[in-house]
Amino acid sequence: MSMTGLSTFDETLQLSNVWLNELMEQLDWDDKRRAYRVLRAVLHALRDRLTAHEAVHLGAQLPMLIRGFYYENWHMKDAAPAERTKSAFLNHINAELRDPNVDAEQ
Repeated sequence: MSMTGLSTFDETLQLSNVWLNELMEQLDWDDKRRAYRVLRAVLHALRDRLTAHEAVHLGAQLPMLIRGFYYENWHMKDAAPAERTKSAFLNHINAELRDPNVDAEQ
């Protein structure tokens, strides 16, 4: 039975739930909202550290629903940031999450 009446939407909802469920399993969590926030923060940190071409290439490979929040609030830049370190990446995640109970490195 179709949830939305459109198979394209149903498929992206199903695939997005698979992604969230796998993330929750990997992190041993049972909170889908928290998993969504972490996935979104990590994708934004990745996106903001790539060149525009690389960011678009990655975005094209994401499920439609996830692609939507990947691009949310994105301001395309001509070049990736100069600082592309692990600590800068983790700081970006922590700044977006603002959740002291999440270990960004995990």
